[in-house]
Amino acid sequence: MSAFVHLVERFADLLTPLFGASAAAAAIVLFTALVRLLVHPLSRAAARGQKARAALQPRIAELRRKYARDPERLQRAVLELHAKEQVSPLSGCLPSLLQAPAFLLLYYVFSHSSVGGETNDLLTHRLLDAPLGDRWADALTAGGAFGAAGLVYLVLFAVVTAVATLNYRLSQRMAATVAATTGATAGEEVPGTAAVAKVMPFLSFFTLVTVAVVPLAAALYVITSTAWSAVERAVLYRPGSDSARSST
Repeated sequence: MSAFVHLVERFADLLTPLFGASAAAAAIVLFTALVRLLVHPLSRAAARGQKARAALQPRIAELRRKYARDPERLQRAVLELHAKEQVSPLSGCLPSLLQAPAFLLLYYVFSHSSVGGETNDLLTHRLLDAPLGDRWADALTAGGAFGAAGLVYLVLFAVVTAVATLNYRLSQRMAATVAATTGATAGEEVPGTAAVAKVMPFLSFFTLVTVAVVPLAAALYVITSTAWSAVERAVLYRPGSDSARSST
């Protein structure tokens, strides 16, 4: 833990000429970008998996008609088809799971006044007027929603809302493409996952809750990662992308 604290402090020192008192916040954004860059190959693989699952939809629709009266047999047949074609229905979850340790690390560091027996100097850093170790509730207590720290959060909430809206539209566009090309709706590739598929487009909006309740440093990680995901999905899932070509 202390090594991570020193790493962030070193990044902050390097960025101070550009960002001044907000250098530590910029260092966290840079750290998040590095994590996402490391995970990017898995995101590309997940995109190829999504394309491959879409390509299986006509065969799954045929299985659905064949085993319409036997849901258990249908589920086994669909899973066997995925195994035969080496397509994992849950491959898209792996990039998110691998990011969890980085988020938890930031959450821990910015929730404790001491790390490794040393005073946690990172808690003295700010994003403009908002301390990186504080939460939205602290900003409301200090000066209200329109106080100096509260305004920082209002800007962050606006960014999260814009990114979540973009993610929602991308998810709807992908679902419409699958329905138009295969006649199946999102989530039908594995029986029992349709309800999850309907909820998924709205999950980005729950980032608003996360940003409000975690330390600001962890919130910056979530916002940066969510924005990265939106841009990544727009690129990887666009028609004619490399991931689309490599999955055919």
